Amino acid sequence: MRIAIVSDIHGNRTAFDAVLADLELTSPDLILHGGDLAHGGSSPAHIIDHVRDLGWPGVLGNTDEMLPLPQSLTEFASHTPQLQSMWDAVAEMADAVRGELGLERLAWLACLPMRQTHGPLALVHASPESVWRSPAADADDAELEPIYSPLGQPIAVYGHIHHPFIRNTPGITVINSGSVSLSYDGDPRASYLLLDDSRPTIRRVEYDVDREVKALAAARTPHADWIAKILQTARPQML
Repeated sequence: MRIAIVSDIHGNRTAFDAVLADLELTSPDLILHGGDLAHGGSSPAHIIDHVRDLGWPGVLGNTDEMLPLPQSLTEFASHTPQLQSMWDAVAEMADAVRGELGLERLAWLACLPMRQTHGPLALVHASPESVWRSPAADADDAELEPIYSPLGQPIAVYGHIHHPFIRNTPGITVINSGSVSLSYDGDPRASYLLLDDSRPTIRRVEYDVDREVKALAAARTPHADWIAKILQTARPQML
């Protein structure tokens, strides 16, 4: 069986369309989404509607949680007050996204589950216990194994950190699918995971970053310049 994991789309219609075209080529039997669908791009409502129309099962991401539940961002941000200007920008963007999505889409996001299990695969957005906290890309086996082995599957997949990797730890393979949008690993291409009979491959898909940057400006996305810089550099950027 061939399974694709498409995570962290972040409202980026340009990247999403490119990934959809690549999925036509790889032709998976099942496609799952890894959360963080809408916040951070030019087309939040379009992404949610398209994912729903496609019928992809998926999991709750941290930005999916904070849109219907703003206090979840407030609580998480309280632990890093030195980053308050960034959290304020994230909250301002979230307010704009809520206005575009409307109550029905927000309710749908709030009902996304924390995990999906299919065959040998368990999928979460960040970690089994949190949609906000997960190991970083440089985490060693001693950190990864106790976090993801409780999922009880030989393969555990998460997103959230926007940095794909495949790690074979004792007893479990831990994989980060990377992100469709807002890559943090220096490669601006979209990323998704393809499992072919449990053999993992990270797919990288080129898309027109400049087109998405222009779409952000046209949509009057708050802090579009900040998002554009992340898209162009494929690295985290502070405000």
